[in-house]
Amino acid sequence: MVEPQPHRVTLPNGLRVVLAPDAEPGSTEPGGPPVVGVSVHYDVGFRSEPEGRTGFAHLFEHLMFQGSESLEKLAHFRHVQGSGGIFNGSTHQDYTDYFQVLPSNALERALFLEADRMRAPRLTEENLRNQVDVVKEEIRLNVLNRPYGGFPWILLPPVLYSTFANAHNGYGDFTDLERATVDDCAAFFDTFYAPGNAVLTITGDIDVDQATDLVHKHFGDVPARSVPPRPSFAEPAPSGELRDRHRDPHAPLPAVALGYRLPDPVGELDEYLANVVLAAVLSDGDASRLQQRLVYRDSLVVDVQAGAGLMGAPLDARDPDTFTVTAIHSPEVATDRVIDAVDSELERLATEGPSAEELSRVTARWAAGLHRDHDRLVSRTLDLGSAELLHGRAELVGELPGRVAAVTAEEVASAAKALRPEARAVLEIEPTSESDGGTA
Repeated sequence: MVEPQPHRVTLPNGLRVVLAPDAEPGSTEPGGPPVVGVSVHYDVGFRSEPEGRTGFAHLFEHLMFQGSESLEKLAHFRHVQGSGGIFNGSTHQDYTDYFQVLPSNALERALFLEADRMRAPRLTEENLRNQVDVVKEEIRLNVLNRPYGGFPWILLPPVLYSTFANAHNGYGDFTDLERATVDDCAAFFDTFYAPGNAVLTITGDIDVDQATDLVHKHFGDVPARSVPPRPSFAEPAPSGELRDRHRDPHAPLPAVALGYRLPDPVGELDEYLANVVLAAVLSDGDASRLQQRLVYRDSLVVDVQAGAGLMGAPLDARDPDTFTVTAIHSPEVATDRVIDAVDSELERLATEGPSAEELSRVTARWAAGLHRDHDRLVSRTLDLGSAELLHGRAELVGELPGRVAAVTAEEVASAAKALRPEARAVLEIEPTSESDGGTA
């Protein structure tokens, strides 16, 4: 597929707008289906929430669906679904996103909905208490009552990082969530949800000029507010191996996570992409290094994964970001045997690099996966918005397959060499045995 070429507009209130039509004006190429994607990315995520308010960015994401200046509670849901569309939002380390995908004749409706809650969400005590309960139930379901819940994205950062911003639980502590007030919510909105702190992305079956007019109509009168300076979350890399253990009452088997610091995904993009390729060489598919060694040859683990990006996807955060290797193994296999095997494969790659066949296979698969994802309008919309917010270049989305294909064996070897045992975190997951009163 041909990646859409973004057009940019910046409104007087500071809102950045990216428009990516399926077909350029005057193009002889056929356009896509009569569907549009609309997303808003706000430059605030887990790492921006204040100390003592863990989970606040995620809680606020929920509150943004509870009505707005002109709309009662649940109206956003009703208007999008009544148009035949879908919607959702998500909170990440460095941003929060909201999206709708609807028939193209409902574009104005989506823009009105997003502008209305950017102007003034309905922040009430009733809505706050209700959504605190919803978030707490989500944590119970996804973390506290699930095997390997929070592994590794919640449990590994406190081992690898030392600052509150990088190490704390972004899902939220129940005590912190319950302490939240409406005044806290209003202050968070005033600080981070200004139009100048956001990127609006519109993709699909659109006419750029008409869409731009609609953006001015609905967002032009959203009041400008000051934009907070973006803090640096940098901290020194570990000077030694850091270890911790976590007992999981629901885990049937032991597990281990290794965490390493990655190059800056914005300032050192090519070095970062070498780690993306390294992760694929290590664990992408049955022919990968760790699958062959740890699963099939030595029978050390039942599952092993490697990845660039703490939240499970690469290029999803600014610096610092995390390279992870996770494995689930039987109780009969010592954790250090698993770690030693991972270290051995990393050493082989650092010394020899991947073969030409390996490199060709993983880069082709990665590029194909990216194109496949971008056949889905929602993925294309969200990736363009996050690339514009984090990198200042939505065009990066279309460049990534070529840049990944250009990664060399020597660059992958250098990336493997940088994953040193003396500068990593090791987190062990211990199941609760029957003798402890739990389940094996």
